[in-house]
Amino acid sequence: MLTGKVAVVTGASRGIGREIAKTLASEGALVVVNYNGSREKAKEAVAEIEEAGGKAEAAQCDVSDFEKAGELMEYVVKTYGRVDILVNNAGITKDGLLMRMSEEDFDSVVRTNLKGAFNCMRHVARQMIRQKSGRIINISSVSGVLGNAGQINYAASKAGIIGMTKSAARELASRGITVNAIAPGFINTEMTRVLSDAVKEGAAAQIPMKVFGETKDVAEAAAFLASDKARYITGQVLCVDGGMAM
Repeated sequence: MLTGKVAVVTGASRGIGREIAKTLASEGALVVVNYNGSREKAKEAVAEIEEAGGKAEAAQCDVSDFEKAGELMEYVVKTYGRVDILVNNAGITKDGLLMRMSEEDFDSVVRTNLKGAFNCMRHVARQMIRQKSGRIINISSVSGVLGNAGQINYAASKAGIIGMTKSAARELASRGITVNAIAPGFINTEMTRVLSDAVKEGAAAQIPMKVFGETKDVAEAAAFLASDKARYITGQVLCVDGGMAM
């Protein structure tokens, strides 16, 4: 249980982030649902959490902005006195083959996915060190483990998250702070639902379990890593992918 814990989940207005926020709240955490542009979706997520008896609030912030990310963490600490759990989930895709990818498409994906996670970790670390406790969970991807054609920018950002996770875990372990990553495979979300049947069938064929995962599969892994059950686990990458990266 996470009763009394304060969690910040970035990019939590939809998809995996939303399910993580709902799951942490169901375990008793007060959840700050971060969003950038999807205000209505974030409010819907908060409403769902509150209707289920949980506690949450929505907080707008572009985490790729170093100063804004700092202001978000400062607000949470001032309002609730602490930050126990940070889930770096915010991410975007701008897919394209290497020979056609623009510099802006590369930079924007790395800025949001990788720099955004750094910004939030950088600003939350001091508070967690002060508390002598904390859980940081970074959402990577099977693309960051295996690579994926047409996703050089996305794969680079997600592979970078893995390296950053391991480095931060080494730095913060002695302060009672764990840092782990989750690498989802193909998960049923708004992003994957728009794929053609042929693409879905081709993707499923690469998965030993032959089916896409659900957002709840990732959320339950995050809840475990955020709990005391995972107190002796740090610097790890948990692949929630039906065996794809095996």
